[in-house]
Amino acid sequence: MVNSWHVSVAAESITAFLFARIGFDVSVQYGANQPEYDLMVSKGDNIMKVSVKGSRDGGWGLTQGFKKEVVSYHEAIDLWLLKHSKKTIFSLVQFIGVQINEMPRVYVASPYEVAALMKNARNGIGDTVLREKKVWTKAQYRDDLIPSKWIFSEQRINELLI
Repeated sequence: MVNSWHVSVAAESITAFLFARIGFDVSVQYGANQPEYDLMVSKGDNIMKVSVKGSRDGGWGLTQGFKKEVVSYHEAIDLWLLKHSKKTIFSLVQFIGVQINEMPRVYVASPYEVAALMKNARNGIGDTVLREKKVWTKAQYRDDLIPSKWIFSEQRINELLI
């Protein structure tokens, strides 16, 4: 039985592998539930903190803890954003629909990009979950989709280093 811990470990391992594959040194934080980031990656003088989020259901719950009855989705997202440094990026690893012998889909984005996409969800209402691809059944919502430019690549990592 695969539980959330297994998904987290697999997502972190895959992210470390991808960074190493493009020539980054990778350091893993010691201890469970470290704040803000899971990996520290460096190449030359460039250093980034990487927060890894794994999913097996099509979305990453990021801001539920900030959502209160008196707080809007946008306010919850803003509170979440305040918790992240400009030197942190997110690695979003998606296992849904992926066979054991296939690589999961991996996206990388800055906290600001993640926040903007979450605020834009459900026609600008916002959401606590960042969804890879959500086709809404209600006609008033347009579909939510992770931008293809977020797909992990050396070019994308270089864009985030700037």
